[in-house]
Amino acid sequence: MEFGYIGINYKNADQDIRDGVSFTDNGKIDFMEKAADAGISQCMVLSTCNRSEVYYLVQDTEEHKTMERLYRGNFSEICLDEYLDFRSGKEAIAYLFRVTAGLESMVLGEDQILGQVKEACELSQTLGYTGKELNKIVRDAVTCAKKMKTQLHISETPLSVSYVGIQQLNAHFGIRGKRALLIGSGKTAVLALRYLYEYKAKCVTVCSRTFSHAKELLGEFPELNIVPYEKRYEAMKNCDIVVSATASPHIVVRRECVKLTHPMAFLDLASPRDIDMQLKDVTLLLNLDSLNAIVAKNQATRERLVQQGQGMIEEALQETIDWLGSTGVDATIESLQQRCAEIVEDSYSYLNRKLDLTTREQKILKKILKASLHRLLREPILEMKQLESKEQQEEYQKVVRQLFQLEE
Repeated sequence: MEFGYIGINYKNADQDIRDGVSFTDNGKIDFMEKAADAGISQCMVLSTCNRSEVYYLVQDTEEHKTMERLYRGNFSEICLDEYLDFRSGKEAIAYLFRVTAGLESMVLGEDQILGQVKEACELSQTLGYTGKELNKIVRDAVTCAKKMKTQLHISETPLSVSYVGIQQLNAHFGIRGKRALLIGSGKTAVLALRYLYEYKAKCVTVCSRTFSHAKELLGEFPELNIVPYEKRYEAMKNCDIVVSATASPHIVVRRECVKLTHPMAFLDLASPRDIDMQLKDVTLLLNLDSLNAIVAKNQATRERLVQQGQGMIEEALQETIDWLGSTGVDATIESLQQRCAEIVEDSYSYLNRKLDLTTREQKILKKILKASLHRLLREPILEMKQLESKEQQEEYQKVVRQLFQLEE
């Protein structure tokens, strides 16, 4: 039995291609059903905005071609030749371990992928498209990722400029209980808004050139105050913090228009700048110049931690490989143990008829018979489980089945 992976991710395909090979929930179910019909009974689909991947187990290496045919056929309208990635055996398992730990993510070490891998396996398991091998591999990958998260804290070193900016603002000025004005309503502004609430801002006011766009934020943040863009300076008079993140090519917060009647702090997340640099002479002003240096330092820290994490993956990976190798002889071991149980039962029944035993003595007799036979088989079973070569496994199994007259 061999593990395999086939798919497309952000490293080898742009967003348009990834959108074209994305699996819907129904699409995942249909694909796993097709795989099962083709003889691939263990299969898991991992589909996110950055990847469209299938992990599976095959009995014969030729079945990898079957999976490739199924994957290509599922997206037959797209030529996948230059995008498709394929791995097998240890390389495929190692890749899943790295994916689960966030080491293959666009944002290095991010946490979200861990939950997505678990959900993918749970769906496959619920529908009956996993077995003990796939469950074990995924479980080991998840366990390793959690261990890395607990010991290395990779994801706790922020790489988002918005988050680093809010973090620095909190460190130098404090956010809890403060009144904040957010200028802008785009993606960066919304991230900053979430972080302001995370750091317990007392109240937040938003102004944007597109007033209707700003009002849409009320769906997620019903407690927001929304004011027209033209009223931004008036709104500042009642605020302690100003965060600006617009796409404007011009300065939107000018020094001469700001009335500093109380302590204030400014955070500029825009490029080009939104906030007049002259404010830095009279109050706290953070902008991308300082924030990008922190983000670069954090990136270097994450990369260093990732190297440590790779060592943890190698250790956990080898244990999984060893376990997977031993499953090749599981059927023979199970038959051997079944024959052992039959002999114990036959011997016990015969002796129980011949001897006048109490209930306690009957239990002891059965335990002794069982322990004796298991002791005899213990070393051969351990030896078989430690075999790495498939050829050796097949050779040993053939001998054991002949010696003990076990059925195929």
